[in-house]
Amino acid sequence: MRLERLRTGLRAVISDDGRGGADERGGSGLLGIRRRVAALDGGTTLTGPAGGPTVIEVELPCVW
Repeated sequence: MRLERLRTGLRAVISDDGRGGADERGGSGLLGIRRRVAALDGGTTLTGPAGGPTVIEVELPCVW
């Protein structure tokens, strides 16, 4: 996991060493994460190509 302080907020990048193929439609909990982040006016990016790795990036707004 990597955390970054941005001028406009906070970014968290989480990756794994799995086989990839993450799918939000499969009931994996990824859709729940996306909804929770959106409720805080944030954004989510998900990449999970076959063969891996899966990477989810979350940006949350905040003032420093």
